[in-house]
Amino acid sequence: MVRIDFDKDKCVGCDLCVQLCPKEVLVSGDYAAKEVPQVTNAEECCACMTCAGKCPQGAILVSQNAPLKRYIDDENLTPFEPLADDAVRTYAGYAETLENILKLRSKPVAISLIRKGEPLPHIPLPSVRLRYCQALIMARRGLSTLMPASSHSCPDGASILGLGKVPRKLATGEIYVQLGKLATREAAEKMVRERPALPEESMCATLLTPLDKAVMKPDVIAVMAPPETMMWLCMASTYYTGQRSTFQMSSYNAQCVETTLFPYTTGEMNTSLGCYGCRAISDLGEDMMFIGIPLEKMPTLIEGLNYLGKKAIKDCRAKVYLPPLI
Repeated sequence: MVRIDFDKDKCVGCDLCVQLCPKEVLVSGDYAAKEVPQVTNAEECCACMTCAGKCPQGAILVSQNAPLKRYIDDENLTPFEPLADDAVRTYAGYAETLENILKLRSKPVAISLIRKGEPLPHIPLPSVRLRYCQALIMARRGLSTLMPASSHSCPDGASILGLGKVPRKLATGEIYVQLGKLATREAAEKMVRERPALPEESMCATLLTPLDKAVMKPDVIAVMAPPETMMWLCMASTYYTGQRSTFQMSSYNAQCVETTLFPYTTGEMNTSLGCYGCRAISDLGEDMMFIGIPLEKMPTLIEGLNYLGKKAIKDCRAKVYLPPLI
């Protein structure tokens, strides 16, 4: 359950929180009578923190209670079957190769999108609602998180990944304009209309784990690293073909659309520069990029990376072509 509290001494009745609430759970108070905004349909609040984060007076506190159940796999209609030992070894081997050859600063992440009706693994729910990109960043630090729709705090990301419906204010684009992210409502509406999304309520949960701790078959492998690392991953993926890569990027909804959904729906690797949301809620540095790799592409990529690691990567990082400075 989410609770929203207002500091009456700080609130000046600017109504910005009411305007920016994507789920429309806030309404204007009687400011002449010194009222603060009122909370309606509190159960609809997803704890996106937009109201608190954008309040110019710091007058809003959003708090959350831990979920009643930390595990929901007991709701499975069919038993969850753990990964076979050879699959566990394969995924751990992928992770080891990526980390050792590329000298990654954090772990590659296994992303699984769990369809409605599929059994759920015995992984705890987060103690508070999280954005999908926050869970992705937690996984790169070694934490595994299972998130049904009720655990997602970003209504944009949840709707894109098939966990719910897109709220009206996001569908019309008006919030993007209010946040200063797009110039006009028409531009924002076009962005929302043209971005890909899974069918509404077709998925029941997202699972994000470190790749070396995968408990079910990943759909996509995500890597967060500097641009130079992305160069080697792109080269490794085309080591045998030499073909050029084509990527889809808009810097809106980056982790849910660009790192996850494009690889999931197209079967092709895709890079991302990140987006407003994933950078505003995390400590990711300005030098970091993102890439999503469909599982089916991993054997070829890993083989190519092993060959590049024998000479090309070492020579390039040693700056062998740098002329002597005299």
